[in-house]
Amino acid sequence: MRFETTVQRPVEARGVGLHHGVPVHIRILPAPPSTGIVFLRTDLDRFPVPASWRHVARVSYATSLMRQGVLISTTEHLLSVLYSMGVDNAYIEIDNLEVPILDGSGKPYVELLRQAGLKAYRRRKKYLRIRRPVSVETGNKRISILPSDRFLLTCDIFFDHPLIGRQSLDLEVTPERYATEIAPARTFGFEHELPQMRDMGLIRGASLDNAICFEAASVANEGGLRFPDECCRHKTLDLIGDLALVGRPLLGHIIAERAGHAMHAELVKRIMSDPTIYEILSFDQLATRVAHSLVP
Repeated sequence: MRFETTVQRPVEARGVGLHHGVPVHIRILPAPPSTGIVFLRTDLDRFPVPASWRHVARVSYATSLMRQGVLISTTEHLLSVLYSMGVDNAYIEIDNLEVPILDGSGKPYVELLRQAGLKAYRRRKKYLRIRRPVSVETGNKRISILPSDRFLLTCDIFFDHPLIGRQSLDLEVTPERYATEIAPARTFGFEHELPQMRDMGLIRGASLDNAICFEAASVANEGGLRFPDECCRHKTLDLIGDLALVGRPLLGHIIAERAGHAMHAELVKRIMSDPTIYEILSFDQLATRVAHSLVP
């Protein structure tokens, strides 16, 4: 896509936060070119919190942003959808501290964006292209990014459960593939972990309407899984939402092996803290470079 975009008309949703369990209302509104994605806490005089790696605050069971003490929790699903569906600029009005979980996937947000439509500006879109490899490792977990002229993802997960085990997914992220192959995948958890997580003050808004619950050898949700590898697809959704915090469309091949929010955030921080790792290109510059690379 050559030019920056925003939503054509406002859309809204109501729901509860997955972890805090609070009722919340959000509106996605058009924003001018070069705004990026900015949350506005309407319960706090529209205090702005940009969706940027500079404001990452918590990265345990979700990715939260904080600016001057004002929190926006569980941002990854909405940011994943905005990023993958090509929305560069938007204001997100939100009247509480956590983005609504809706059905636990990105699908309801994709449907909202389809209602909103996309509007293109005359300002040329700028891409962030990776120039050299970067890796983050912790034990048997690893996330890397390699140079590429496309947005490619390889996600590998392992959970010791008979319905999960090891799962892998490789894809080039496009709006069409994201909407059908990634967005419908729901967040998930394990029945034996629920008491501990509640003791930690988490999943207060969780239910079988917004999360998959794995029992010892089965799924508690009526209807079962949407994909045999739904867990891997959802981890890919989360990964994209965390990568969106670079603030520009990303060109590179991300390889995530059992990584989570903390490692995603660390990779983004390493990239953005060293300008020698990347270059900023317009669509035209990128197209010229790709054309030249194809000349024998």
